[in-house]
Amino acid sequence: MAPHYNPVANDDIELLTPGDRPEHQRHMRTGSNSSFVHFRAPQREEELKVTHGNHLASQAFPSLLICVIGLIFAGWMMDIYQHWEVFTKVSELFILVPVLLNLKGNLEMNLAARFSTSANLGDLDNPTTRNGLVWGNLALIQVQALISGCIAGVFSVLLGIMQHPNEITTVSEIILVVASSMVSASVSSFVLGVFMCVLIIVSRMLRIDPDNIACPMASSLGDVVTLGILAECAKILLNRIDTHFSTFLMLAMFGSIPFFALLVWRNPHVKDLLFSGWTPIIVAMLISSGAGLVLERFVEQYKGLAMLTPILCGLSGNFGSIYASRISTCLHKGVQEQFKTVEMTLLLMNVPIQMLFLFIIWMLDIGHLDFTLAFAISYFIVSMISTLLALRMGKSMTLILWKYKYDPDNYVLPYLTAIIDVICTSLLVLSFTWINSNGYAELEATQ
Repeated sequence: MAPHYNPVANDDIELLTPGDRPEHQRHMRTGSNSSFVHFRAPQREEELKVTHGNHLASQAFPSLLICVIGLIFAGWMMDIYQHWEVFTKVSELFILVPVLLNLKGNLEMNLAARFSTSANLGDLDNPTTRNGLVWGNLALIQVQALISGCIAGVFSVLLGIMQHPNEITTVSEIILVVASSMVSASVSSFVLGVFMCVLIIVSRMLRIDPDNIACPMASSLGDVVTLGILAECAKILLNRIDTHFSTFLMLAMFGSIPFFALLVWRNPHVKDLLFSGWTPIIVAMLISSGAGLVLERFVEQYKGLAMLTPILCGLSGNFGSIYASRISTCLHKGVQEQFKTVEMTLLLMNVPIQMLFLFIIWMLDIGHLDFTLAFAISYFIVSMISTLLALRMGKSMTLILWKYKYDPDNYVLPYLTAIIDVICTSLLVLSFTWINSNGYAELEATQ
């Protein structure tokens, strides 16, 4: 039976000052990073450090710039891939891209948040524990990626059939979509999983807080790597569509799931995560579909909307993810986060990043937008509102889930990024509509 505890306000993380003794056990970590019972954690003297805005900005700013570059590069890649033969013949691949990127992004960001917490708790300082956590998390993300890839592939095929009921979808095309989805999810998860583990371990050695850099890096690099592997894999399978190669490949992917699941089951550090954490990933996919429906409704109407949306959603989500990951680490360590300092620093960091992005699209004429002062101000206001909402939601969701005995590292980020996708897309569409209807800029696409 879980111990009784008194409810607290969001800003009160139930911490004690040094020297106080905990009256009730609220959190006791076990061998698994996901199994815990809450406790009033006494603050350690050495952990009572004030977070300085300059320190946070110096670590997070470069990773957020890389995130912007990655998002722009992913958009450029998609602009090329959409003309490939495989994308024109198998239209379900267009539906698969946002669904798969959302699912994969959540897996990688969860891994980044989970591993960052382990690093800050000192779990990675012990070689035996570090090796167990690395191999366990790499096996776990393979299980999650293969199952998520299958779900994304099937979901995309079903959406394609519902949207185009008069078009015939062959069994070979269905297998191609599912196989491509599973292969790209598996391969990219391995590449990015290894990269994230190395990045966080090196960050720990260099005394850099991985909470400030891991999630943006996972988000930006994940889209680029996954999209590239998906396009190449689908292209190869299309050339062999008359053979059984796609079928054998898909069956091989399914056959590898029990192998990786067994590795996870035998690893005490990640064993419990094999069956938990699926709900937020699946629900987040359904929520993000709402953003996709909004975008699909207006993408043909307004030029530049398809290019701006992933940048706005990605940056806002990454700011919220950094904040949520930091708070989760503080909760696990039993230290107090400097909420006002961190929140204001992250919000202000959005200003130069968005201004740099606006300058780039103005100089390079990306998206062929009617770049007026009204458009720039409108987009900037939307970005600030979106970032503020992401920060507030990240804080509230992390504290609430912790209060109800859910590990925020496994639950917050999927919900947060999915909801922010819907909010950002809707706000951007509203701003485009208002600017265009009032004649402040000509944003309507020519037919």
